[in-house]
Amino acid sequence: MATYYFAIVGVTDNPIYEAEIIPSSRSSAFSSNPRRDDHKHLNQFIVHAALDVVEEVQWNTQAMYLKSIDRFNEYFVSCFVTAGNVKLMLLHDQKSEDSIKNFFNEVYEQYIKVLLNPFYEKNSQITSAQFDQKVKNSARRYL
Repeated sequence: MATYYFAIVGVTDNPIYEAEIIPSSRSSAFSSNPRRDDHKHLNQFIVHAALDVVEEVQWNTQAMYLKSIDRFNEYFVSCFVTAGNVKLMLLHDQKSEDSIKNFFNEVYEQYIKVLLNPFYEKNSQITSAQFDQKVKNSARRYL
């Protein structure tokens, strides 16, 4: 019963992209759930609260993948910090470090491709449906 919330947080701690990732076997179970919006706000709060921990940890290591950096009840927060100090953050309830690292690496590749687009303004929201679909495909493959 895994649940995932993925967010890309900009240099100024602004949300660039966010997605609630529901495994395909459970997607129908969540479609009529009225509390889903409440969970979205709770997920945003947990990820935002973990930003302070990310800033502490990122200066003590040279690795881009910081692994599981914070915990809230049964949820874990994993983080990947880019060279430009953009944070890819995943809120999850199951620990599987290798698959999460692979997911982050693939999403980071897609993020770099977005940055290479001359029409994309750095640190602005990513609204591309193609990017969204690629993130969800990566999640389906690795998570």
